[in-house]
Amino acid sequence: QVQLVESGGGLVQAGGSLRLSCAVSGSFFSIVTMEWHRQTPGKQREFIATISHDGSTHYTDPVKGRFTISRDNAKNTVYLQMDNVKPEDTAVYYCRIWVRIRQTNTWNDEYWGQGTQVTVSS
Repeated sequence: QVQLVESGGGLVQAGGSLRLSCAVSGSFFSIVTMEWHRQTPGKQREFIATISHDGSTHYTDPVKGRFTISRDNAKNTVYLQMDNVKPEDTAVYYCRIWVRIRQTNTWNDEYWGQGTQVTVSS
């Protein structure tokens, strides 16, 4: 089984910074891709950023230049550094990972974290 534990959410003023973490534990061969998503009440969950095993990154336009995704493969942890946050960044933030459970598998399995609330005050 694979577990994801997110942390780092909280209340921050507009223009401030916050760093989210998502630690992965359990039994698996490798973590292929790590992502951050967010969701506000009444809206669909939206993609924020992704990072591959080799460190390649991709961001959605609203957070480009403000958020930075990174990962520590030795710690099986993905981070989201949020700088110059805005009230519209208020949401529950989720990490998602794609994991190769066994080396011989030809597919990857998807897992989600439980979410962490980020609230940005104006």
